[in-house]
Amino acid sequence: MAHIDLNSDLGEGLGAWSMGDDAAMLDIVTSANVACGFHAGDPAGILRTLRAAAARGVAVGAHVGYRDLWGFGRRAMDVAPEDLTADVIYQIGALQALAAAAGTRLSHVKPHGALYNTIAGDARQADAVIAALRAVEGSLPLVCLAGAPVLERARAAGLPVVAEAFADRGYGADGRLLARGLPGAVLHDPDLIAGRMLRLVREGRIEAADGSVLRLRAQSICVHGDTPAAVAIASRLRAALAAAGVALRPFAAG
Repeated sequence: MAHIDLNSDLGEGLGAWSMGDDAAMLDIVTSANVACGFHAGDPAGILRTLRAAAARGVAVGAHVGYRDLWGFGRRAMDVAPEDLTADVIYQIGALQALAAAAGTRLSHVKPHGALYNTIAGDARQADAVIAALRAVEGSLPLVCLAGAPVLERARAAGLPVVAEAFADRGYGADGRLLARGLPGAVLHDPDLIAGRMLRLVREGRIEAADGSVLRLRAQSICVHGDTPAAVAIASRLRAALAAAGVALRPFAAG
């Protein structure tokens, strides 16, 4: 039986400002990437999300990003490698402690936003993130974009990796995500999204924005938790996968 992990980026509220519906998403996904306080999240809110994930048996990972609360971590930054490595170590350490307090443990590390997109092809910043994971705990998988060179760099450094596809994002012909300001960069139709992801799981193919077909092998599918239709998209996708006989389980479960 085919199987896939379904993940979402959660714990991104800040103080009195809420972001998305973590409780509803945690009833749907099998893995959660939890903000670490650099791009979003505050300690109390992060801890609540981790406890809610633990109660549902949802695997959790550190969603590390640039130090960029104002830009929600979606602005590219030229960070010195030693600073970036230390920043990622700091964020992983914070999530490890909060996860332990919530009665769970980290299963992976997934970069967020601009950091995610940058390390997909930038060897300098990719190596800085890889160095951080190796320094903290070399057994934590790095989750990144399916087909991106960073996955091979991480494997070569001895790290386990998880290739990820995006349910609600458009792809360019080069296999990278379209910049958010471009038409078709963010998808909203739950039925369209479910159909695209079923094809990906069954055939390893997904249609790019220009109509070309990309070949992708992914172990996890991400539905962003900060879009208005996030819960509807994730719910429709899970139902479609289940109806097609695809088992939903955390990639950490093997």
